[in-house]
Amino acid sequence: MISAVVEYRGWKEGSRCGYCASARGKVSVGMWAHSMTVQDYQDLIDRGWRRSGKYVYKPIMNQTCCPQYTIRCQALRFQTSKSHKKVLKKMLKFISKGDVSKVVSEEEPMDSHIEDVVSSDFAYKSESQVSQTELTPLNEDHAEGAENEDKDNVETNVKKVESGSLQIPVDKDAAGPGEPSHSSKTVHAPPKPGKGADLSKPPCRKAKDIRKERKLQKLLQNQMGTLEGSPLQAGHQALLSQNSKTPTNQPKSIEDFIFVSLPDDAPHKLEVRLVPVSFEDPQFKSSFNQSATLFAKYQMAIHKDTPSECGENEFTRFLCDSPLEAENPPNGPECGYGSFHQQYWLDGKIIAVGVIDILPYCVSSVYLYYDPDYSFLSLGVYSALREIAFTRKLHEKAPDLCFYYMGFYIHSCPKMRYKGQYRPSDLLCPETYVWTPIEQCLPLLELSKYSRFNQDAKAVDEGRIKDLGRVRVLHKRTIMPYSVYKKRRKGPSDEASVQQYASLVGQTCSERMLLFRS
Repeated sequence: MISAVVEYRGWKEGSRCGYCASARGKVSVGMWAHSMTVQDYQDLIDRGWRRSGKYVYKPIMNQTCCPQYTIRCQALRFQTSKSHKKVLKKMLKFISKGDVSKVVSEEEPMDSHIEDVVSSDFAYKSESQVSQTELTPLNEDHAEGAENEDKDNVETNVKKVESGSLQIPVDKDAAGPGEPSHSSKTVHAPPKPGKGADLSKPPCRKAKDIRKERKLQKLLQNQMGTLEGSPLQAGHQALLSQNSKTPTNQPKSIEDFIFVSLPDDAPHKLEVRLVPVSFEDPQFKSSFNQSATLFAKYQMAIHKDTPSECGENEFTRFLCDSPLEAENPPNGPECGYGSFHQQYWLDGKIIAVGVIDILPYCVSSVYLYYDPDYSFLSLGVYSALREIAFTRKLHEKAPDLCFYYMGFYIHSCPKMRYKGQYRPSDLLCPETYVWTPIEQCLPLLELSKYSRFNQDAKAVDEGRIKDLGRVRVLHKRTIMPYSVYKKRRKGPSDEASVQQYASLVGQTCSERMLLFRS
């Protein structure tokens, strides 16, 4: 099976930015993905790419007005903050007791701001008009014949990648205990004092517990003076020793809040359903109209879209069309890999939908839309926490899947900094594509909105393009290396465009995906 077929569209600049309102400050590159394996997309997002429908784009970080850094949360080590616990408790009270007390909600995480990409005519109006016939390669004999034209590359002809086999590179330096390695290295360093939790120390104890312990110790010490030499001394010493030990006051996990037993007479019922994004799936098909209607309601209320901007066609292109091919290998999660809608059903109706991609190493959040009537439940925060818990659940069956990708972190836009509150989290270095703890990145971003996080001046992009001739090309329904295509091509050279594409996707993806050339 073909790994991927993509059309590279090159640079797009001068469009209005959705974060700083700059009229001509946003700069990015994009490509139209006709098909893509989950491993392809995993490798791409680990190089700063993201998708909107079938359009895959990457900000040019050192030129765009608001640099967008890929951010991921280490789901296995995630620690709930006080504000996170408030949201979880608020939902629990609403379901179990019907409590609808409204408080000022925080910025809704995963309330994606890629609408500036979605509304762009570059993303949709320039949708590929290439016929499926042109994208379908001929049989293997034709492909092999084209590759063999380049005698210098006989030993390095690219191999076909089977979609069912997920070859995961091992990087011993990139993973800590319980965190499998992945396609990009991680720069590890302890958090700075006062920032983040020190995982090497026991959890903080409540002042009330400490006061009780001291009072008990003082009482027992006073009694010990009168019991000196008596048979009861040993018993009191044991009691003092027992109460002097540090209590195991472990903080509650997300699961402790989410998967709690509810009373039989609970006024509400919340059910979260995972539905594959496919019109062949009965659940997805039967809930499509309700889901599309909710999307329109959300877009018009929250993002002030007009009805024509959020109709069924726009909903389908944006959140239902996906280039990812569904895969269900035996060593993967039970639901398989691919694109999904996580539907939140409250009392028989959908009140929120989290659009996610399940990939070899992560759950990637694509978008969230919800019923504005239930905004008092902080559904953005709640859904993000549910998705982190879901990632941890998938990890039980698929050990390599242990991260939660939250899209882009934009430090230059204060209202987009909320994603940094999900700790521990890492940002992707825009030059070497290594993961760096966010605690190390924030001081750098305070000095400059664009920053190289990898402090090793000699470090380079390990996945950079090394041999342009090995880039795989689909030309006239035949697969061939670029070195052969270059000889066959008629007309002006396109080497600069191919070089740019290969440098951005990296050597591995450029040798596995097919770059369509007319």
